[in-house]
Amino acid sequence: MFTQPKFLSNQFGFSLALIMLTLTDSGGQAFSQALPNPYRIVDDWAQQLPDGREMGAVGDVTMDPDGDHIWAIVRCDAPTELFGWECLDSDLDPILKFNLEGELVQSFGGGMFIWPHGIFVDQDGNVWATDAISAARTPEGTRGHQVVKFSPEGEVLMTLGTPGVPGNGNYSFNAPSDVVIGDNGDIFVTDGHGNSTNNRLMKYSSDGTFIKSWGQTGYGPGEFRELHAIAIDSRGRLFVADRWNNRVQIFDQDGNFLATWTQFGRPSGVSFDGQGRIYVADSESDDVQNPGWEMGIRIGDAETGWVSDFIIFPWGDPRVVMGNGAEFVAVDRDGNLYTGEPRPRQLRKYVRVRP
Repeated sequence: MFTQPKFLSNQFGFSLALIMLTLTDSGGQAFSQALPNPYRIVDDWAQQLPDGREMGAVGDVTMDPDGDHIWAIVRCDAPTELFGWECLDSDLDPILKFNLEGELVQSFGGGMFIWPHGIFVDQDGNVWATDAISAARTPEGTRGHQVVKFSPEGEVLMTLGTPGVPGNGNYSFNAPSDVVIGDNGDIFVTDGHGNSTNNRLMKYSSDGTFIKSWGQTGYGPGEFRELHAIAIDSRGRLFVADRWNNRVQIFDQDGNFLATWTQFGRPSGVSFDGQGRIYVADSESDDVQNPGWEMGIRIGDAETGWVSDFIIFPWGDPRVVMGNGAEFVAVDRDGNLYTGEPRPRQLRKYVRVRP
């Protein structure tokens, strides 16, 4: 039976996805890839880097406010077995800017990160990036557990967090995974890449003054198990990829819980376009961690949560073949998608071919 999700609000004021968007076969197993895919892949997009540099694992991707460029944060070019600290011994720039044709036009940030993870570009063109190195692998030094604000040209304008020192204070982080900036300049940081980290959401004013935090490790509303990404929709709501809980949690900017959405799978990245659509990258669903769901990118209505399209990863089952698929997705003004993949270490462009 094929159904769309339905939502009800209970007395506690949050929405539950009661009926999943699934296709059920005669054996009773549910699959979530039954929706149409209106995209095609652009071959060899952003595959050529200068000076023979190899593409590293891609942490995150985001659109520039000019609409003509894509920013990516890349974990240098270390081998896969150094997962978690790929930039420790590298001076390669992890912050890369591409035009829509996939040509690298700018880079910076070399020698400043250990495990670059999240990236966001604010309305003034300033670039925000996180270093999500785990506490277990943090070496002595001046990097790690930080959020850094760069000018569009790569000048450091602000840092948040104590470099190289994991913590749970108002001005310290433990593996901050992502950052996003509100219209008024407020700074929101997802502090916790893993169940053993802080698992909280931090809010600062535009000058870096602490305002508040909320969240802890757990399963309930406002609790998290690996906050992997954060995005703001056109209404100003905060969408948090609560990955190990297989859900997106929605808050207002004061930290009030609004809803839980589970119909987008096991979320790694969340993005929005200018047409009211939400894009969620699921790079980890499998029969153990999220039974009945396939990896891919789910697209839906940001207001209702109604899922309309699904992009399954093009190489078959990435759990077996490649390790995982796209963790993050960005959208340009024409509805084309740009995805970042830690494995197989590449950027992809998907062109929309039909409405």
